[in-house]
Amino acid sequence: MDKIVGKIAALGVPGLVLMIAISATGLAGGAAITAALAALGPGGMIGGIITLGTIGLVSEAITEYGFDVIFKAVVKELYKRGETKESLLIKIKKYPVSKGLKLKLIEALATIENEEDEKC
Repeated sequence: MDKIVGKIAALGVPGLVLMIAISATGLAGGAAITAALAALGPGGMIGGIITLGTIGLVSEAITEYGFDVIFKAVVKELYKRGETKESLLIKIKKYPVSKGLKLKLIEALATIENEEDEKC
């Protein structure tokens, strides 16, 4: 049941985004869909379709794993790719998320560094 709800939510979010974009165009019918898709992504309508697909994948991952887990995994991956602690802290402070989540990400960064020190 949880997987079905997750799939429905994943499909629903891009639909909601498209509906909001359509209503923002002020147009009707096919012109509204075309204008909305073109406005959603770079590269016109194709970019908008790709953007909606990406939104679907991200929302499915968030429904399955949770927002905190995904953000922490992104921070860990950035660290593995060579980002410094200072650059990651700057990025975390700029993220448009709650202060609580920022603190969790900073804590996760400290944990990553401790894990790397133990491996050496």
